[in-house]
Amino acid sequence: MSDSSEPNEHRVGKVYLVGSGPGDPELMTVKARRLVEEADVVLHDKLPGPEILGLVPEERREDVGKRAGGEWTPQEYTNRRLVELAEEGKMVVRLKGGDPFVFGRGGEEMEHLAENGIPFEVVPGITSPIGGPGVAGIPVTHRDHTSSVSFVTGHEDPTKEESAVDWQALADTGGTIVVLMGVGKLPQYTQALLDAGKSPETPVALVERATWPDMRVATGTLETIVDVRDSEDIEPPAITVIGEVAATRERVVTFLANRTGEYEEEGSE
Repeated sequence: MSDSSEPNEHRVGKVYLVGSGPGDPELMTVKARRLVEEADVVLHDKLPGPEILGLVPEERREDVGKRAGGEWTPQEYTNRRLVELAEEGKMVVRLKGGDPFVFGRGGEEMEHLAENGIPFEVVPGITSPIGGPGVAGIPVTHRDHTSSVSFVTGHEDPTKEESAVDWQALADTGGTIVVLMGVGKLPQYTQALLDAGKSPETPVALVERATWPDMRVATGTLETIVDVRDSEDIEPPAITVIGEVAATRERVVTFLANRTGEYEEEGSE
C-alpha cells in the first residue's frame, strides 16, 4: 500500500499557441476565447488589438511586443519565458494576431517548446491577409480575375541583394499579392513591381486596422498608391492588396456593412 502522504511529481504545464484573428473579438474562435479566459498567463504582442487584450485582466497578461522606448522584445526572451512559465505548472496562452503560423513566428516557438519537452497545442485563427481584405469587400481570389494569391512580408527592403522575396516572379505570376507589415516599405516594393513589368494601372488597396472599430481603407493604383498612403495618412498595422481583385471594393462598397451594422458611404474614404 502506497503512502498517500508522498509528494506528487512536479507537473509541467501546457502552452497554447493561439491565433486571435484580425482584431474583432467576435472573430476569435470559440476555443481561442475560452483559452484566453482560462489561462494563468497570456503572453501577447500588440497585434491582437485593445478589445481582445481587454478580455484579459492586467495581472494575467505579459506584453512581449514593444517595450518602453520602442524596442521589441527579443524572440529569445519570449521562447525562454514560455518554457519558464510551463515548468512552473501554468497554463500559458501565447496570443498572436491573425494565425500563429502566418508571419507569427509560431513555428519557431513550437520547435523551441518541443526541444524543451513542453506540451503545446496550436489553435488556428482567421489570418489577416485573407480576413482583412475580405471585410473591406476585397476577395483575395476571384474566378473572373485570379486563381492564385501570394502572401509576403513588407519588412524586407526589395533593393537588398539577397531578398527572400522574388518580386519579379510575383509580377510574372499575375495573381493577387498581399503584403503584410508593408506600409513603410510601400515605395520600394511598388517600384520593384513596376520595374518588373507590372502595369502602373494595377489596382491597389490599403486596409488599415482591419476589423478594428477605426478600420480605414484607401485605394489607388500601383502608380498612385504611395501618394494615396501619404494623403490619407495610412499607418500600421495595415495590409496591402495588389491585383485586379482590389477594384472589387468599388463595386460593392455602397452595400458593405461595417461592424456596427451601418453601411459604408460611397466616397467615404
